[in-house]
Amino acid sequence: MTGETLPSALVRELVLRALREDLVHQDVTTDALFDRSISARATVVSEEPDDLILAGLDVAFGVFAEVDPDLIRRAEYADGDRLPSRAVILTVQGDGRSILKAERVALNFLQRLTGIATLTAKFCDAVKGTPVRILDTRKTTPGLRALEKWAVRLGGGQNHRFGLGDGILIKDNHLALADGDVAGACRRAREHAPHGFRIEVETRTIEDVRHALHGKADIILLDNMSPAMIRNALDLIKGRALVEVSGGVNLANIREIASAGPDFISIGALTHSAPAANLSLDLVKQ
Repeated sequence: MTGETLPSALVRELVLRALREDLVHQDVTTDALFDRSISARATVVSEEPDDLILAGLDVAFGVFAEVDPDLIRRAEYADGDRLPSRAVILTVQGDGRSILKAERVALNFLQRLTGIATLTAKFCDAVKGTPVRILDTRKTTPGLRALEKWAVRLGGGQNHRFGLGDGILIKDNHLALADGDVAGACRRAREHAPHGFRIEVETRTIEDVRHALHGKADIILLDNMSPAMIRNALDLIKGRALVEVSGGVNLANIREIASAGPDFISIGALTHSAPAANLSLDLVKQ
């Protein structure tokens, strides 16, 4: 998936925050070693043995531009592209001191976002041929939700709620405060929800599913159910509500879960446990 770009104002805000965090203008090591400009060229290379889905290129370029607008940046790929092993992703030329100062922050963004897009693509590939849609969750890095959910979309997934104001999702702890009354919670949510909002409720047992149907939930979330329980729940629901599966989903079992027939599978690991892509920046003096 290519072509989707992030708002420039958002990118700049996050880049500036990251550079401040890294004390980029107080790089005592670089300042102690080099008192004048040194012409250099950097390449960012994929070290992964398997294909990656690139994400974060524009953010990384934003880092280099904020540190030194005179750096010459060239992209060899675009966000959303599939990268072969040892691919040269981008090159940067100019003052080597500036490249050193920007290196870590630029790589942090690229490695994190590429890792999320790549893991998402693996899950999407695993359910190809089924109608199941892969969703993310709100289990994101504080402050980076917009970037991480964008990376999920680049990997072929779809976004669940961006925040608490985007939809009604009655979870186990809501039900704990509502005395476990699944049907009643659904009815109350519908009475008080903003117009047009769908009501989704989390269920853990087949009995919960029955109560969700009695409460006329629009979406029933089957939480941590086995494939056999999922099939039983779907037989009971019979298309009266959309079905989302979540909890305990991994690359080894997602195909079996998808084959049971839910509409959505949501996976927190897309954002909270995606391994950082193995990328390196190689710098040479010119």
